[in-house]
Amino acid sequence: MCWKEASRTWRSDDERWKKNKENKEAKEKVTVAYGIHYIKHHCKRDHKLKERTNRFHFILLLILLAATYSIQINAQTCKPSGGIRGRKPPPGQCNKENDSDCCVQGKFYTTYTCSPAVTGATKAKLTINSFQKGGDGGGPSECDNQYHSDDTPVVALSTGWYKGGDICHKFITINGNGRSVKAKVVDEYDSTMGCDDDHDYQPPCPNNIVDASKAVWKALGVSEDNWGDLDITWSE
Repeated sequence: MCWKEASRTWRSDDERWKKNKENKEAKEKVTVAYGIHYIKHHCKRDHKLKERTNRFHFILLLILLAATYSIQINAQTCKPSGGIRGRKPPPGQCNKENDSDCCVQGKFYTTYTCSPAVTGATKAKLTINSFQKGGDGGGPSECDNQYHSDDTPVVALSTGWYKGGDICHKFITINGNGRSVKAKVVDEYDSTMGCDDDHDYQPPCPNNIVDASKAVWKALGVSEDNWGDLDITWSE
């Protein structure tokens, strides 16, 4: 009897041990399966997140490229607005101080209502002008209806940059010849008209000119025999 009971007990224990082992193995399988599922799920999520991040960066890059291209296009779309035919200056007209050009009879001169886009370093040509009474600048300055001494750093800007006078009395920074100088805007260098009495029978101005007094040229350290034409950059 004792032997039968012991046998039953051993079988019962053996069965419980087997069940426990099976349950443990099942739990381990479930744990492993869950772990694999968790890893796959998070890998997919990380992959999607990476794809979204890459897509965002790509879109941002496209926006930046479009903006840059737009700026370049705007700068390049400043096209001539028309032109005029030169008229020979009457005797005693067209002051040739500072080697100013005078209109030639019948010559075609291009006109502009715009200028290249203004940036932090706008490229331009620096020319020379006398804003004094009797100088080659003609009449008084547009901004204040006054004349200005050659010893004062003042400038006139091409029509597009002059912006109808919005920039009047503001100081711009001119960089050239390894130096910089601040000069006040007092006049427009007309790119739309010329070859008449109001413009002292001088041609229309190109659309990329900063026309400066002698004081500006001196401040930039340019030797006097080289005054009149210099590649510069300027900013407001």
